[in-house]
Amino acid sequence: MSLMPVAEALEKLLSGVSRLEPEPIALEKANGRVLAENLVSKRTQPPFAASAMDGYATRHQDLAVGSELDVIGEAPAGHGFNGTVGAGKAVRIFTGAPVPEGADTILIQEDATRDGDRITINEVPRKGAFVRPAGLDFQENQILLSPPLRLTYRHLALAAAMNHPQLPVVKQPKVAILATGDELVRPGSEPGPDQIIASNHAGIAAMVEDCGGMPVDLGISPDDPVALAGHVRRALSEEADILVTLGGASVGDHDLVQEVLGQEGMDLAFWRIAMRPGKPLMAGRLGRTRVLGLPGNPVSSLVCGLLFLRPLIRKMLGLPAGLSAPKQAFLGADLGENDRRQDYVRATLHEDPDGRLVATPFETQDSSMLALLAKSGALIIRPPHAPAQKAGAATDILIL
Repeated sequence: MSLMPVAEALEKLLSGVSRLEPEPIALEKANGRVLAENLVSKRTQPPFAASAMDGYATRHQDLAVGSELDVIGEAPAGHGFNGTVGAGKAVRIFTGAPVPEGADTILIQEDATRDGDRITINEVPRKGAFVRPAGLDFQENQILLSPPLRLTYRHLALAAAMNHPQLPVVKQPKVAILATGDELVRPGSEPGPDQIIASNHAGIAAMVEDCGGMPVDLGISPDDPVALAGHVRRALSEEADILVTLGGASVGDHDLVQEVLGQEGMDLAFWRIAMRPGKPLMAGRLGRTRVLGLPGNPVSSLVCGLLFLRPLIRKMLGLPAGLSAPKQAFLGADLGENDRRQDYVRATLHEDPDGRLVATPFETQDSSMLALLAKSGALIIRPPHAPAQKAGAATDILIL
């Protein structure tokens, strides 16, 4: 069977995927969620001309070095002065308070000397100094936030100022994660003599959260068709938008995932990709649930998650699905010619004295070695049949 190119596989995976429906969520729980609709301001900000500094609200025409003004009142934030500032008068004012009628300039407290209820002007500001006009930030009924947008602290502060206690956001894709294999046990368990600690599910669950999805841990299924089918049915009962299986999608006698999924009604989209690490990648559909079968080798699983699961989640959220555009770096070591598969070579990343990015591939690229992936700063992208490259040659990378 021929191997499918990475770009073609990604196109097939994302074909027909649409944004999930919106839902309302409390403002305080919206961090990291994706805005689903335009957000319109419910008020003008500031709603009145406000002082930007502590000082005195004055008429600019009354200000001259050495002149004196009578202080006729005070305006702290939240308590405006109800009178009018007339000729030769001033009002003590604090940051955020409304500028009283008649005043047009704030004389900051450092530029005045006060003696009882009179002040002497030591320096004259420009007209209008330190007055924030009404609507300086935004106007009522103004669209200030629009999708697609993943909300951060900056957007939530603005939404609060716009007087929105809840926001319309895209539902989080629910991603059911199922590890498979008799050889796997949970972290913290005591593995048998022929077992290892399961690690892929922890990395994939974190990736799902980072992308804005909601991971659902289905646990570890033994290499048993009945048990595996039960886990798959649980994913469907949980109304998962995506079912991610980890391992068991190859062609060995104990690789049962594809067979069981087929028996459960999966429509297979593709299987086996021309990439390294991650050749035994599988994708399909079970009703409304998208299925992504990731390889069992830990590095293969995580790299495939980055290249395929992440774009799938992002498209369901209405965000641009593609990875960030590759950046250019310079090789820190020689690379040999490539075969028919697209390579994603783990590499360290640093800047040289000239400020150029230098990607140095690890000598060993075994897909079981999580320690090297954790140390990696980038993946060097090596297209199929790429010629050998010497250290110092330009190359495309994905920064991790």
